[in-house]
Amino acid sequence: MTNLSHYGTLVFDCDGVVLDSNQVKTAAFRSAAMPYGAAAADALVAYHVANGGISRYVKFAHFLERIVPEHGAGAVPGCDGPDHEALLQIYAETVRDGLMNCGIATGLEQLRSKTRGANWLIVSGGDQNELREVFAARGISDLFDGGIFGSPDTKSMILDRELSVGNISGPALFLGDSRLDHEAASAAGLDFIFVHGWTDLADWPTYVEQNDIITIAGVGDLAS
Repeated sequence: MTNLSHYGTLVFDCDGVVLDSNQVKTAAFRSAAMPYGAAAADALVAYHVANGGISRYVKFAHFLERIVPEHGAGAVPGCDGPDHEALLQIYAETVRDGLMNCGIATGLEQLRSKTRGANWLIVSGGDQNELREVFAARGISDLFDGGIFGSPDTKSMILDRELSVGNISGPALFLGDSRLDHEAASAAGLDFIFVHGWTDLADWPTYVEQNDIITIAGVGDLAS
């Protein structure tokens, strides 16, 4: 198992790493897009799953620009569905309840005790204000003393900013469950562990093998 004692910072993705919320968000994307028809909703879900870690703002923009009838195929002919702002609102209302009730990774408190000297951050594609509210309501925000960060800033933007101000001090480790997490961590010079227990990356075994990535089932595995 990875030796955590030399890390100055641990960076966590949220969905699929700290919260068992990947399916919550997939269902929320489908629900928001359904006014445009099942085919359009399926296309959005496929795009969402294939682009884990990208913000909802980008995903709904892609949906409106590429999938709905004015720009592509897959929606109900003549449907006057929700605009970008309305889609975001529907999604937020649907997903919040799920985030408040989904599973939380086991072993977080034990891992926090084991890494007392490390700064902990959340760097997520989820909405930043929403994440902060949910983490506070669920009693886990205090674990992340380095801050809870999310969209509309991208993960790469957040990592670059927090590195530049010294909030992420090296060596640092990123715990994520998507290609984007790995790519963002590598670009920023962070070590990376793939957390596969809740990932929705279908070909994750191939991806981690090809990229020689350490894997764990859940963050609690690091606490043992």
